Amino acid sequence: MTINQIQQIGLPVKHLETAILFYQDTLGMKFLFQTETMAFFDCNGIRLMLSIPEKKEFAQVGSVIYFQTEQIEETYDKLIEKGVLFLDSPHLVAKSGQIETWMVFFKDSEGNTLALINERLA
Repeated sequence: MTINQIQQIGLPVKHLETAILFYQDTLGMKFLFQTETMAFFDCNGIRLMLSIPEKKEFAQVGSVIYFQTEQIEETYDKLIEKGVLFLDSPHLVAKSGQIETWMVFFKDSEGNTLALINERLA
């Protein structure tokens, strides 16, 4: 048995329509389709599923999803203009050889913590 690819990431939401607007309009993700309790987006081949949890035990806040961006400062500025609540500003978190890793954390419309990540030459 081999597991070698992420097919889908699921995030619990309380207000599906608000979450759809955030991911589609604010973040600019490609909307795929929706059901009564779920909405699906394409993130460069990985499907993001927003869902109203079926059971109470699935309603906890999800893991941090790190969205890659080529220009972290520019993306940060554009999302601030759209009203996104950032927890910090873009900052260097690691350096390995000639590669620097920059991140910034923010909240979605449902309170989930998300991040932008940018890896670039030092």
